[in-house]
Amino acid sequence: MRFQPLALSACLLFIPETLFATEKSVYGLNEYVSLPELKLEVTAKLDTGAETASLSARDITRFKRNGETWVRFYLAIDDSHSHPIERPLARLSKIKRRAGDYDPAESQTYTARPVVELDFCMGGTLRTIEVNLTDRSAFQYPLLIGSDALTRFGALVDPSLKYAAGKPGCATVANSAE
Repeated sequence: MRFQPLALSACLLFIPETLFATEKSVYGLNEYVSLPELKLEVTAKLDTGAETASLSARDITRFKRNGETWVRFYLAIDDSHSHPIERPLARLSKIKRRAGDYDPAESQTYTARPVVELDFCMGGTLRTIEVNLTDRSAFQYPLLIGSDALTRFGALVDPSLKYAAGKPGCATVANSAE
């Protein structure tokens, strides 16, 4: 039986989106990520249950520059990051606190964190990502990449893999439109 072009086109309209997953990149539970603007490469945990990306930072302060709010912070990754980093504040993110992280008598069940934009290179893909700043020094990975950023990377996460994308290797211009 031969398919007519119109009938084949109609069939394609009902194929689930997951069949086109070959256009996505497969990443592992952990990946190497380069932050080219900071001349830094870190290991990251990919977490589809988190919405936003989080970068380990300390001494986070907001200040005004030319009438706009900026953020100054130090990376809380190791002792070699002793110089301050300054970026425009993109927004404040409300992060839900776990039950053990707050007193039930308090009405505030979230933490407001400053969010900045940074270029991330994972595998061969470079994207501009919003990242909230918080001290993650108690965690194994200084960078957590949530679902918003994973969507921008066109990522499929296979938790049975680690470092599936290999070392970062990106061009110098971020693709922030995708």
